[in-house]
Amino acid sequence: DKNIKAKLAFMNKPLWEPTELKKKNSILADFAKFIDFKSEYNFKDLWKWTIENPEEFWRNFWDYSKIKGNKGKEVIQYNKVFNKTKFFPDSKINYAENILKKKTDDIAIHFLSEKGFEESISWNKLYEKVCKFSGYLKTLGLKKGDRVAAYVPNKIESIISFLACAKNGIIWSSCSPDFGTQGVVDRFKQIEPSILITSDHYFYNGKRINILEKVEDILKQIPSIKKTLAFSYNENEKHDFKDYVNFDKVLNQSKLDETFERFEFNHPIYILYSSGTTGKPKCITHGAGNVLIEHNKEFMLHCDIRDNEKLFYYTTTGWMMWNWLVGGLATGSSIFLFDGAPVYPKIDILLEYCQNKKVNLFGVSAKYIDHLKNENYNSKKLDLSSIKIITSTGSPLAEESFKYVYENIKQDVHLASIAGGTDLVGCLVLGNLYSNVHKGEIQGQSLGIDVDVFTDGGKSTKDGDKGELVVKKPFPSMPVKFWGDNDGQKYLKAYFTRFKNIWHHGDFIERTSNNGFIMRGRSDSTLNPGGVRIGTSEIYQQVENIDFITEGLVVGQDFNDDVRIILFVTTKNNQELNDEKIKSIKSRIKINCSPKHVPSLVIQVPAIPRTKSGKIVELAVRKIIHGEPIDNKEAIANPDVLKYFENLPQLKL
Repeated sequence: DKNIKAKLAFMNKPLWEPTELKKKNSILADFAKFIDFKSEYNFKDLWKWTIENPEEFWRNFWDYSKIKGNKGKEVIQYNKVFNKTKFFPDSKINYAENILKKKTDDIAIHFLSEKGFEESISWNKLYEKVCKFSGYLKTLGLKKGDRVAAYVPNKIESIISFLACAKNGIIWSSCSPDFGTQGVVDRFKQIEPSILITSDHYFYNGKRINILEKVEDILKQIPSIKKTLAFSYNENEKHDFKDYVNFDKVLNQSKLDETFERFEFNHPIYILYSSGTTGKPKCITHGAGNVLIEHNKEFMLHCDIRDNEKLFYYTTTGWMMWNWLVGGLATGSSIFLFDGAPVYPKIDILLEYCQNKKVNLFGVSAKYIDHLKNENYNSKKLDLSSIKIITSTGSPLAEESFKYVYENIKQDVHLASIAGGTDLVGCLVLGNLYSNVHKGEIQGQSLGIDVDVFTDGGKSTKDGDKGELVVKKPFPSMPVKFWGDNDGQKYLKAYFTRFKNIWHHGDFIERTSNNGFIMRGRSDSTLNPGGVRIGTSEIYQQVENIDFITEGLVVGQDFNDDVRIILFVTTKNNQELNDEKIKSIKSRIKINCSPKHVPSLVIQVPAIPRTKSGKIVELAVRKIIHGEPIDNKEAIANPDVLKYFENLPQLKL
């Protein structure tokens, strides 16, 4: 019995533990003092207090994070309908005013292109350019509630444009230039923008890609767009925008408009889109105050980010992490942008950027970490001493990838796997500086958000049990609405059909004994062989740690009145998948998971389809193997690979 206990303790040994000094000096501990919370560095107790006292928590955090604006008297205006509850209903704020608080010549934003050229802008210059561009937007007659669409690379000009819109109460919406024409039209046409902002080109993987070629076609299909502004990707290569308004000229000639009108807390700030792999993308509309207070909370209390620090997330303007990163400016931190392929011109270009700029928060997708691991990359030649936290999202970070980071990237670092989504432009479960980091686990819940794991019957699960990720009480960063969803039915269908008046997030998740969580995949891609629910990430975790495999994709195939598991894999250097290798894959899954997890078939494919933000598209593949049509191939980054899954003879046996 002692041996078993010792073995379990060893298996549960943390990969990283915050020191007492780190805990004591954390913003989390400072905030606990601010609210006079006595429990000594216990995250679970603090989280519990925040969900039991939501008015007190959010009111205090508004003050603590020094939000500029009129807070109003009421913190929460409850409604019996979950998503009709409003936070700070009588408050007034201006999002851009909160981002542009700093007036110094220090760098606010730095940009690096994969092509090697760099640009930066100071806080003073950022303020000036935002005020000038907001003045220009007013000369066009654009007012509160109008929409501006942006088809732009991840550049400083994109952020100037967004902040100018936010300053004027105009609603922003962006797509990255890797979206094809149809993908852009499917998104922007729904919101009827008055203006389109774009650029001449961008670079990816060494290729210069023309954006303006696609813009002409987009404009033909979106009649609401009356004017198009374009900026040069490289400020040293001026482009003659004969058909469009020159962004830089407008900026130089416009008058400074320093009025910051304050709008209601819930006034829409931007529209983001669901991935659209199962139909037309949903237009998820977020409120200005809602995202401001949520991002402040996540950066300060969960990531321990403070004034004058440096934040870098590898993202595009089409992923919610771009909106999240921009939100980091409100902490007084500077932000760092990279535009291009994450491993071009060399595998460690992003890590080298962190070293050269002394970045404190480095954020990436789990797939990026998996790629470094598969390539056996080690960062020993780099000085990454400035990095105090690495955040990973987009898909679950596997146990082996956790270990890989500590063994090959940095030993003393807070590795925070985080999960939430476009639905809330933030996290439901993420890191904190009170808790240990255990392999494969997300550390804990988001403060002030009543996160739980439910059985199918709507009861809370116990440690070690899997279930549905839910939120039991309203929270600030719920979407304000879905654009065009006038009766609210799409919104209700998206989150409230599974459990009555409880937010159902659509993730299959497991609660652990460390107050942590393990993501087991999306609920809609959960496998059900013999009626047993299996999360796809349980299988991925085993498969992607096999040395000859680079990636896997798992789906359930309806077969003989049951569901059988089909595993598709890509191999290193496209080496052949013989019977012996298939046997070893099945054996590993059986030993480390269970006989129920073992796939009926393992099939080699040349590539795995994924969304623009890097998520594997299991649902699209499941539809293809069942002969169903794919509604929106434009949402997929590499749609050509879908053909490999059509009419596979193995699936007919």
